Amino acid sequence: MRLVVASCAARYSGRLNAHLPRATRLLVVKSDGSVLLHSDGGSYKPLNWMSPPCTLAVGEPDEESSAAGVTQVWTVQHAKSDDRLEIELYEVLHDSAHDLGVDPGLVKDGVEAHLQELLAAQIVLLGDGHTLVRREYPTAIGPVDILAKDPTGGTVAIEIKRRGDIDGVEQLTRYLELLNRDPLLAPVRGVFAAQEIKPQARVLAVDRGISCLVLDYDAMRGVDDVDSRLF
Repeated sequence: MRLVVASCAARYSGRLNAHLPRATRLLVVKSDGSVLLHSDGGSYKPLNWMSPPCTLAVGEPDEESSAAGVTQVWTVQHAKSDDRLEIELYEVLHDSAHDLGVDPGLVKDGVEAHLQELLAAQIVLLGDGHTLVRREYPTAIGPVDILAKDPTGGTVAIEIKRRGDIDGVEQLTRYLELLNRDPLLAPVRGVFAAQEIKPQARVLAVDRGISCLVLDYDAMRGVDDVDSRLF
């Protein structure tokens, strides 16, 4: 993993256009080819990024950019779309590379991990015709709990919590924003699944086009037979 702290500006073009004016930021280049730009705020969410498969080319600035103080131009081109991230570096304050080795990935503890396992095995709880793609689908900003396909072949990203609050909806929103950049997956819709979903989280999810699914842990484990309940 390469870490670069630099004064830089960036432009993203493709299915969306965005611009970051000059500021000091952290640039992260991962071994899978992904490139992320971070500020000293906003928690762990990058300001902009390019997901793999992509290539990074480092070039010299043109005369106009050089006169403005640009010393390097990074061009990050997605391999399967026209999406491009161009980063102009003015001053490099730090540049280092580190071999992190093979990461075992996130291991969820307790009920959340079991809910993920159970829902993957009972994916029809999303509705008839849904099929499992995989659990812990990797992205540049962390794994999506479950990736599935709906009866029409559309992609569905599911975020699972024991108690669903606004932070969980925000997390799923970030995953959806990233996944919808992948032409092989888009369009991707979201499902926020939890044993209990707080009213504020449900309102936010609905406003963002995210479906909510309440999970009955006991019924999914076969402990509680919902069909035999009197009340």
